[in-house]
Amino acid sequence: MALLIKDNCINCDMCDPECPNEAITFGAEIYEIDPTRCTECVGHYEKPTCMAVCPINNCIIIDPEHIENEEQLLDKFALMHG
Repeated sequence: MALLIKDNCINCDMCDPECPNEAITFGAEIYEIDPTRCTECVGHYEKPTCMAVCPINNCIIIDPEHIENEEQLLDKFALMHG
């Protein structure tokens, strides 16, 4: 599963430097998460760091269009960092 930043993002710049996969970038209006790079921090941390540092409740959610299980996320992690 990749994560998704909703449009209630306030562009606080907290999430971008926390992403170990460099999946977060500033988009046209708000920060965006590249689903091909997001592993929900699987392989790095126990919880997604972007969600932990975001000051807005429910701003970063599981992207319903990019559902992956933990094994798929670990495979993606291994391909990027292996």
